[in-house]
Amino acid sequence: MASKATWCLLFLMMSVAAGGTAQSAAKTDGWAFAIELYMLASSIDGDASLGRVTGVDIAVDFGDILDTLDVGAMIHFEAINHNKWGIVLDYGFMDLGDTVSVARNGVLEADVRQGVLEAFVLRRFSKGPNTLDVYGGIRWWDNDLGATVDSTVLPGTPSLKVKQDWIDPVIGVRWHHPISGKWDLMLRGDIGGFGVESDFTSALGTSVFWNFKPKFSLELAYRATWVDFEDGTPQTPDYFAYDTVTHGPLVGLVFRF
Repeated sequence: MASKATWCLLFLMMSVAAGGTAQSAAKTDGWAFAIELYMLASSIDGDASLGRVTGVDIAVDFGDILDTLDVGAMIHFEAINHNKWGIVLDYGFMDLGDTVSVARNGVLEADVRQGVLEAFVLRRFSKGPNTLDVYGGIRWWDNDLGATVDSTVLPGTPSLKVKQDWIDPVIGVRWHHPISGKWDLMLRGDIGGFGVESDFTSALGTSVFWNFKPKFSLELAYRATWVDFEDGTPQTPDYFAYDTVTHGPLVGLVFRF
């Protein structure tokens, strides 16, 4: 994986991220709402450590997720007041009911369940047809990870199951530009963690919206979300580390009211 400094530089230079509903720059008389149901054709890449078991590959591609997915839910909500102040909520959840083979460092299989909730407050600035949103808030990670261990490689180490959740502070920006009467472009990026819980988290990507009806849009995007979290002392039973990127194309249906 690329270094954290590289991703920070990309953020500062590009301010790009994924997801979210594009909002018209036109003035409104009060609250404007948007809700989106979306599907992220995601892959999860990175590694995790659980107690004495270190460097467990987390390499789950979209095909694996389709094969093992028990439950999945992805929803996005926004409310903007007088085109100035607003709130953003986004939740994505994947429960992979079967194991994914990894066969590395004594680990035969890994179970993955990941939930991510984002809650932001934003301030909107408008210039002509363009808008710039500056936002801040939290990203809550809720993960269950399990590992089936090869006793011949790591004798005396049982199969492990760990549940970890933590909350990261996040700051970011989002830029919306109408391309034409029916097409919009949105770039968004954030960075967070700062050692409060995780050492680092960031989300980058880009979205294109097709406004095929006055209140409905189709979003096509690409999203990538990183996290580097560590808790406890290495090689002790309570140690946990999670360093992954969840990324992939996204398609969503947006309803505005």
